[in-house]
Amino acid sequence: MVSVIRAHAAKGVGNASVRTVPAIQKDAGRPCRATLYIPIPESILFVTFSVLLLLASISAGRAEDTGNGPRAGSQALHEEYEQWYTGSLVSPSGALTKKGVFAWEPYFFYNQPVGYLDSAGRGMPLSDKAHSAASLTLYKYSITNSISLQMTPTISYGWRRGHSTTSGLKMGDLPVDVMWRYLDADPRRYIPALSLFVGVGFPSGDYSRLGRSEDGVGTGTYTFRLALTEQSTYVLPGHHALRLRTWGTFRRALTNAHIADVSSYGTSAGFRGLAHPGMYGESGFSLEYGVNQRWVIAMDLARDWANGSVVRGHNAQGRYQDILGQSSGDWLIAPAVEYNWSPRFGVIAGVSALFAGHNTSQVISPQVAFNSIF
Repeated sequence: MVSVIRAHAAKGVGNASVRTVPAIQKDAGRPCRATLYIPIPESILFVTFSVLLLLASISAGRAEDTGNGPRAGSQALHEEYEQWYTGSLVSPSGALTKKGVFAWEPYFFYNQPVGYLDSAGRGMPLSDKAHSAASLTLYKYSITNSISLQMTPTISYGWRRGHSTTSGLKMGDLPVDVMWRYLDADPRRYIPALSLFVGVGFPSGDYSRLGRSEDGVGTGTYTFRLALTEQSTYVLPGHHALRLRTWGTFRRALTNAHIADVSSYGTSAGFRGLAHPGMYGESGFSLEYGVNQRWVIAMDLARDWANGSVVRGHNAQGRYQDILGQSSGDWLIAPAVEYNWSPRFGVIAGVSALFAGHNTSQVISPQVAFNSIF
């Protein structure tokens, strides 16, 4: 499905795909002082996961296929039978395995906030609910049999009940990634496919001198993007295929954003200064169970974390401010159902929900996507 690198298109505008601007959304657009900045447990989790994936490549073996279908490179368990997949809602799909193949996947979602989790993880009512509807489209092209180029632009529209809306459809920051599958899968030897993603998020979304706060959908910074993924397929009794994906992602802003007046970082009219989004990342796994060749049941479980943004500058009264936003984290689950007309075309529909975390909104997000391979 959409790569990790989209960082779930469901959380909404302000924290992109779910998160196009993750660090900002997680700060709720309101910078404030906080003592916690670097989430040590999540950082250790990402490093441990990355090391395990790299160690798994020691027993390298080569196999022909590792994607969703023959054109994309399917992990064939048996020559006489091939399971068709669309891909789960959250997990990244990895590099294509056939040179010259193009993948196109439009993704639509609606974000419904239902509450807020405070610093201790306690649920609280949310009066100022920021709703959004968005479309994220994945474009992926295989340059070689193991290297692909991916781009995932997002367009969104947001509103708050009793308040204003965005001034129109808004394009978020633009992620562009190079994907390298450095280990091909060999199901017979239980060797998974391992991939590395490296990319940059370009600051194409509005973030400063905003006419209305809802227009803030960008970070204003170039962002380094890194991801490690694993994919493996198994056969269960009754000849049902089970595909497992695990992944870890990391994002870090490479530049500062020059901000003025109303901005994505919660500043108001008259403010002048700089902002730097906090680091953020995600780890998770997905399972896809083949009911038959066309129908698949999918489920994702993911953990997100984000450091607070740093904002420095002078307000309208000339007073200097040095503000550190709150760190945040959440747990997300995303069940879904896939239907595939062929190895090249399929659709998935489901819902993602944040069920635990701290300093973050609880959001339920119905989603649907159409996957195609050419």
